[in-house]
Amino acid sequence: MPSGYNLLVVAASFLIAMLASYVTLDLARRVRSAQRRVGLAWWAAGSLVMGTGIWSMHFLGMQAFTLPIAIGFSSGMTLLSWLAALAAAGVALELASREHFGHWQLALGALFMGAGISGMHYIGMGAMDMAPGIVWDPFIVALSVLIAVLASAAALLIFKLLRQVHAGQRLKYQLGASWVMAVAICGMHYTGMAAASFLMGSVCLSAGELGGPGLTVLVVMAAGMLLVSTLFTSILDARLQSTAERLTESLQESNARLKAANDELQHRAFSDPLTGLPNRLLFEDRLRQALLRLDRTNHEGVVDRLAVLFVDLDGFKPINDSFGHAAGDLILRGAADRLRLEAREGDTVARVGGDEFLLLLENVVDEEACINVAKRALTALSKPFELTGKQVQIACSIGIAIHPGHGERSKLVANADAAMYAAKRAGGSCHVLFEPHMGTDASAQLELQNDLRHALDRGELSLHYQPKIDGLDGQICGVEALLRWNHPQLGMVSPTVFITLAERFGLIGLLGNWVIDEACRQIAAWKREGANIRVAINISAYQLRDNTLTARIERALSQHGVQASQLLCEITETVAMEDMKATQRTFDGLARIGVFLSIDDFGSGYSSLNYLRQLPARQLKIDRSFVKDLEVSEDARSVVNAVVKLAHALNLRVVAEGVETGGQRDILLAMHCDELQGYFFARPMSADSLLAWSQNESTRGAPDKSLPAQG
Repeated sequence: MPSGYNLLVVAASFLIAMLASYVTLDLARRVRSAQRRVGLAWWAAGSLVMGTGIWSMHFLGMQAFTLPIAIGFSSGMTLLSWLAALAAAGVALELASREHFGHWQLALGALFMGAGISGMHYIGMGAMDMAPGIVWDPFIVALSVLIAVLASAAALLIFKLLRQVHAGQRLKYQLGASWVMAVAICGMHYTGMAAASFLMGSVCLSAGELGGPGLTVLVVMAAGMLLVSTLFTSILDARLQSTAERLTESLQESNARLKAANDELQHRAFSDPLTGLPNRLLFEDRLRQALLRLDRTNHEGVVDRLAVLFVDLDGFKPINDSFGHAAGDLILRGAADRLRLEAREGDTVARVGGDEFLLLLENVVDEEACINVAKRALTALSKPFELTGKQVQIACSIGIAIHPGHGERSKLVANADAAMYAAKRAGGSCHVLFEPHMGTDASAQLELQNDLRHALDRGELSLHYQPKIDGLDGQICGVEALLRWNHPQLGMVSPTVFITLAERFGLIGLLGNWVIDEACRQIAAWKREGANIRVAINISAYQLRDNTLTARIERALSQHGVQASQLLCEITETVAMEDMKATQRTFDGLARIGVFLSIDDFGSGYSSLNYLRQLPARQLKIDRSFVKDLEVSEDARSVVNAVVKLAHALNLRVVAEGVETGGQRDILLAMHCDELQGYFFARPMSADSLLAWSQNESTRGAPDKSLPAQG
């Protein structure tokens, strides 16, 4: 019986086969990349779509086949052929989802898939229900089965190879692979169709069942919509997964950066930036933990100890003053390295101050073990340090406090500190074990430091003002603000005591800020009473290195409505020359806003005339140590005279402090000193007393206009 094909339907079947292959390749990637439960859902949906796509190609191919008689397909056998296609698709996607599959898996998979596709085809052919039956060519049937197996093997290989394709090249490779798979599937189908012969007079018993052009259009539309919607869903899922992966990766990177930042902040919070050693905060935490461990150990009947060694460098300040801040940093780093080497494994070495270090020794058997560590530290630090080609030497004083035995656990560091000061009083370069009588000074210092922390809130601090007298007319030309502390029990505490204490315990910044604000407030108060008085305040080394100092002074001036020229900042020569970069930055900032600047205690430290020339200072203040010897020392007069001439050559005004006698006054005026300050004119006094003194009292010690000028 003659047969033929509707070429339009054949073309539709090929397109369906190619679309099904493309969707299948995309689904294989989804199944492989998804999580287990999601991957299982994709496998089930993918098997349904892939199997239906292959079966649709087959069914359209059957619909394209024409005979001189009416053709139809039984629904039961057609359903069975569809199930065979699903089984083949399930095997294919299951293998495609595996990370690796070898030759044996490939061969077995190809056989199962080939059997499923062949079963789909020949069961579908059987759905025609011909009478008499179809005559088959065994050779061509075998060839079609072989083509099905080879096509399945090719599909599995393509699944495997596409894994290695870069994402940017995947589209073209996937299209090419889809074309190859479509050719293989169609080739198998139409080869199988060629194996069938229909006898003349044959009748299709299922002609009244499935069939007709309407069904063809329905299958094309249903299969196409199913495949396209699945492909769209797959692409959408891929993009969502890609977005989720990018977000996850971004979140992981953010978490990594946040962790790194937290680690860095924690490192900075608990370590000394110069030496890398633990700081006081970390040392105290480790000491607390060590004491807890000690309690647990000794509770079990063991007598164990720990010790704190307080190390202070001897001779560090002269080196820092002479060689500069950078050289001092080298010494501190070198000292830190040497102490690390001499400490035992498990001990803690910390830097807690400018040139102060603490050692925490755990599992100490006796005092001798602590003394041995102290001796090693003394020896190590006494060896020369190399500085710019020169060898310099320092030493250290070490105080030792052991627990239990040397006082309360909460005062271990203070007791070690007290023992260290005892070592310094003994001449330095030695170690001293803590003794009970030393704790009295340590306790007093701790109590005084605690009182100083609350002195501002309690209103115990005040500024006293010492007048500066103009050398030409003898009138007041300004005042110097001097900080005073009236302790409720101790009375007036010497500034040399509480300023040192503030520097040592980190309170100097707090006090300095209060002085700035109070001086500006007082200038404004005097101005309201008609007195226009310039106030000089002292700037500490801590404030000099504070990048916010200029902004803080500018804010205080603005808050109280004070002109910048009414405030003068005095910085000692030693502090100014110690860190020239910080000094230059601060001086430039203060000069920019119009604050007057003065170099205090000139001649008492290590200075550089080149640096002095570069600083925007308005004033030099001669140190009192030269002024006191003016009447008895020719050298003192020569130095002061040279300083006055140098200052005037640099357009700087000169102030002499510590003027206590008329003779000193007369000598200074003869040298054309611009301003004088000292007990000869007035002692420091409260703000109210100063205003009364300046308005109601004639200035004692006015210059004698008849005195001849001296060179």
